[in-house]
Amino acid sequence: MSAVTPKAEHWTLRRMFRVLPIVAAAFAFTVAAALAQNYPSQTVRIIVPQAAGGLNDISARLIQPHLERALKHPVIVENKPGAAGVIGTDAVAKAAPDGHTLLMVAGSLTVLAATSPKLPYDTERDLVPIAQLFGYPFVFVLNAGVPAKTLPEFIALTKQNPDKYNYATTGQASHNHLVTERLKLLSGMQIQHLPYRGGAPAMLAVVRGEAHLLAISTTLAQPHIQSGAVRPVAMGGLSRDKQYPDLPTVAEQGFPGFEAVSWIGLFAPRGTPRPIVERLNAEVNSALGDPEVAARFAQQGVEVEQSNPDEFGKRISVEVRNWTEVARSANIRAE
Repeated sequence: MSAVTPKAEHWTLRRMFRVLPIVAAAFAFTVAAALAQNYPSQTVRIIVPQAAGGLNDISARLIQPHLERALKHPVIVENKPGAAGVIGTDAVAKAAPDGHTLLMVAGSLTVLAATSPKLPYDTERDLVPIAQLFGYPFVFVLNAGVPAKTLPEFIALTKQNPDKYNYATTGQASHNHLVTERLKLLSGMQIQHLPYRGGAPAMLAVVRGEAHLLAISTTLAQPHIQSGAVRPVAMGGLSRDKQYPDLPTVAEQGFPGFEAVSWIGLFAPRGTPRPIVERLNAEVNSALGDPEVAARFAQQGVEVEQSNPDEFGKRISVEVRNWTEVARSANIRAE
């Protein structure tokens, strides 16, 4: 028997190291395919990281019956509030990546990533986007007594009276805090921050005149706009809203590309097989395509939209970068 030469042994090792990654990838693909083929094999939980009654909770419960019928397994909605959504989100990030534990969360997810450096999870690394159910713009409203009819007029007013005006938010490092600070950075608006504990108290502060400006959902603002207690001056979307076709966007009023939009979306833990993600995306889109489901979302003041995981993932990355820049420039950190 002839001895193996060092040269031959070296060539064999090189070949082995080249083949190993291919074998590992093939094995991983086989395991993922098997998981997807048998999915689901147990109850599917949709974790909502806030208390019942919010828009993400309502959204989960509106699509739950469709998912249950399509997946032929129980689908339950579980509220896991606490720490501004961190507790429930972390539970999903650390769950088994098999599609049986999902997260229904709002756009504040990316704001948390930008303002909370010590999160127990990495938003972009540990969560897999499945589907964005809809987006909804913030509307900028003024107390009716403020002597400004447009956003540029109000910006000019604050510069003329730098210690007089303020803006309300739903809390320190909240989504509308960063939205308004971004506008402040771009416009040079001279205005102070007044944080409140939630949307209803912030809205009431503007109605009463304790605060002058607020960026908030149209759902919360609409009754007060209709009563004349507040005056809408700008819409945060890139295009005009169907509810307020005569109301110009922030972008139209001198700030091209400015966008102040939140959303509700579904996520899975990192490592969830792509076939499971794609199936869930298809089933969510199917549910949103049901006229009855779409009508019930419309009752909440939102218009559903179709999405795919890759587009949604790109949105998450862009928002995390944008809000991180705003938080750094305005020195905003979550409490």
